[in-house]
Amino acid sequence: MAKFTILFLLSSLLTLSSSIASLALANGSNTSKFIKTSCSITRYPSLCIKSLSEYSSTIQESPKQMAQTALTVSLDRARSVQAFVNQMSKSKGLKKIECQVVGDCIENMGDSVDRLGQSITELEHMGQAKAESFIFHMSNVQTWVSAALTDEDTCVDGFAGHALDGKLKTAIRARITNVAQVTSNALALINHFANLV
Repeated sequence: MAKFTILFLLSSLLTLSSSIASLALANGSNTSKFIKTSCSITRYPSLCIKSLSEYSSTIQESPKQMAQTALTVSLDRARSVQAFVNQMSKSKGLKKIECQVVGDCIENMGDSVDRLGQSITELEHMGQAKAESFIFHMSNVQTWVSAALTDEDTCVDGFAGHALDGKLKTAIRARITNVAQVTSNALALINHFANLV
């Protein structure tokens, strides 16, 4: 009788484990579909999927979490690029024009980081906001993310047409272009979330 009970319990446990695993896979699959569908509205959908898929457990199927996570990824990348550009500004042998362009870029990236940080804080405070207040907070987020994107684009544009060191120009432009694309995607996801509410 004890063997039968143990066998029954083991069998039940295996069935339950299998059901839970199937449910988790289905949920993960739904989240992946949600991310792909949400990213399809962005200007850079492949980059959107690539940069947000690893956060699927946070995003789940929430447009707000999708927007919040996209903003956080954008801020993290902007900070990383800001540090990189700062480091490049200390390179020996930079020409005067290179120092000026890199210095302007550092200022632009600093502004971008500040605005993205403000946007994240504002989005976090929208949880209990009533309709009128929600619109006010969302407008702030949209404005600040748009301004951050402008800062990033201005930095990229600063490297156009100048007689700058090819390696320096390429390294900085590539990183900032990536941040600008991620920020553009975040703005699209924020706008999508705003339209849903």
